[in-house]
Amino acid sequence: MKVVIAPDSYKGCLSAAQVARAIARGVRAALPKAEILSVPMADGGEGTLQALISATGGTLKRRRVRGPLGNPVWAEFGVLGDGRTAVIEMAAASGLPLVPPSKRNPLVTTTYGTGELIAAGLDLGCRKFIVGIGGSATNDGGAGMAEALGVRLLDERDCPLPPGGGALGRLARIDVSRMHPRAKAAEFVVACDVDNPLTGPRGASAVYGPQKGATPAMVATLDRNLKHFARVLARDLSKRVDHIRGSGAAGGLGAGLMAFLGAKLRPGVEIVIEAVGLRRLVKGASLVMTGEGAADAQTAFGKAVAGVAGVAKRLRVPVVVLAGSLGDGYQGAARAGVDAFFSITPGPMPLEEAMRVTPRLLEDCARNVALFFAAALARRRKSNRK
Repeated sequence: MKVVIAPDSYKGCLSAAQVARAIARGVRAALPKAEILSVPMADGGEGTLQALISATGGTLKRRRVRGPLGNPVWAEFGVLGDGRTAVIEMAAASGLPLVPPSKRNPLVTTTYGTGELIAAGLDLGCRKFIVGIGGSATNDGGAGMAEALGVRLLDERDCPLPPGGGALGRLARIDVSRMHPRAKAAEFVVACDVDNPLTGPRGASAVYGPQKGATPAMVATLDRNLKHFARVLARDLSKRVDHIRGSGAAGGLGAGLMAFLGAKLRPGVEIVIEAVGLRRLVKGASLVMTGEGAADAQTAFGKAVAGVAGVAKRLRVPVVVLAGSLGDGYQGAARAGVDAFFSITPGPMPLEEAMRVTPRLLEDCARNVALFFAAALARRRKSNRK
């Protein structure tokens, strides 16, 4: 019997790898002879880097880069087991947690550090990049990222613009002649799970600017500047990206990655499924076990659990979800291919206690699910022999 364990993280509690290990202990206790494959998953957001590194035998790299406010920060990125694919979470270099609440100002925050991580990957010989773009502190349309790769954003006096989305209104021309020589030959895939355009009422500034510290006046300025930025991109690079779904992700970094690096935007869970080879691993399995901290109505929409269930369903392998809690509407994930849901908590308990003993709860629940599945399988086989 082959059991594939492919959970997402329990956010704020356990990483996907830790969840997988706890489930594996429970399955092993119930089915000591089973072949167990652990494949930590993610949906393109937090935890994607670690999930892909764990699944492919990759390595973590660490670099000192420019943070959102220009101060130096340490940021990690990864190189997958193939040695040629880099994984970057933009939040590691340009994320909102790197900026104290009192200093959040998307007029001046920059994605420069994200560009430095890309340059580091190029210098290591990577030729494919998977970029997760959630959790940004920025609204500069990827301008800082491009500058870190050698692009020059110039005003009417041919002087470089200062960092941040507040300066983009002064952009006169874009010079890509000094761009990193390896960037044009590399392939860029962006994990993007939002469909916001670059500008307008649903654009980067209007929807996400306030959580980054933007006042209504700032939002109006940032949106106007990104519209100007998009016009210059169309004129100088022949790239029209402002109305593409997802171009407004991460303060417009989605648009910048498409315009400067020819990136393709894809749902994050699809990228992870492809990178870890989940379809190959699930083929021939008897059972798939996945999980997340809270299963609810959102589980069916672009989440790792739904992606895993979709793969299992197409291969006709039963899949169960082990969740920290079952919220309103969780049953909707059955449409994605989930056969059963289990809450790992045996009864009411304070949240703090549940989080403290989550590994044990996961192990116990997984053991019971595996025992029940094995018993049901044995009975079916016995019935077929009659």
